[in-house]
Amino acid sequence: MASTLKIATWNINSVRFRIGIVERFLAEEAPDILCLQETKTVDETFPVEALKAMGYQYQALHGQKMHHGVAIVSRIPMHEDDRLDWQANGEARHVGVRLDSGFYLENVYVPAGGDIPDREQNPKFAQKLDFLERMTEWSKALDRPTLLVGDFNVAPLESDVWSHKQLLKVVSHTPIEVEHLDRLQKANDWVDLGRRFVPPPERYYSWWSYRAKDWAASDRGRRLDHMWASPDLAEKAVAHTVHEPSRGWEKPSDHVPLVTEFRV
Repeated sequence: MASTLKIATWNINSVRFRIGIVERFLAEEAPDILCLQETKTVDETFPVEALKAMGYQYQALHGQKMHHGVAIVSRIPMHEDDRLDWQANGEARHVGVRLDSGFYLENVYVPAGGDIPDREQNPKFAQKLDFLERMTEWSKALDRPTLLVGDFNVAPLESDVWSHKQLLKVVSHTPIEVEHLDRLQKANDWVDLGRRFVPPPERYYSWWSYRAKDWAASDRGRRLDHMWASPDLAEKAVAHTVHEPSRGWEKPSDHVPLVTEFRV
């Protein structure tokens, strides 16, 4: 029986505050690798020892104080490869590693983009579009098996949001963001693994606002988190799950983990 490699991605919304649910997820799901976004801590105060105690001794950290931050923790050897500044301002939004199995894993936290979906009126929205454009140029030059994961902060499909009509002018689902994400996907023929295993028009959400009194009952979700693979790597994907139960855990993140298993 062929062995598999299980990789998870999760916007944790403060890894120190939510270390309890990180530990629970690792204990229950036992991914080989966990990619985190929005860790909100400098590397010196990242919960290194707590995760090492659970077997995740290999860690690639790129944090900053109070905001943003990404990390990759692993039970198998990995080698930090790059920290790309697609935001062009030094924010900690990317870290990449090389795995001994021969492919690269890129973990990214795309800016949310503020509230007004207009480049001129809202500098944060302009930064988000520019970020995606820099990622697109990077993708065009890729020539190696790569898995791109993280919080992209864009829900591209109608079935990626609870109401396409009501969210058309809401940042994360506007036509211009969807167009930018589509160009990024085409730049490397990225395979959207989530939608390979959960084909549209099936409902697929990874984020529910804290504002909802009962997130599960209202189910006003969006798919902001993604796992994309270069075509050669995508062929090795054998399973994909969305860990919705974790949205109901104590002190939850507003995002839930995505998990993909690969044949190795």
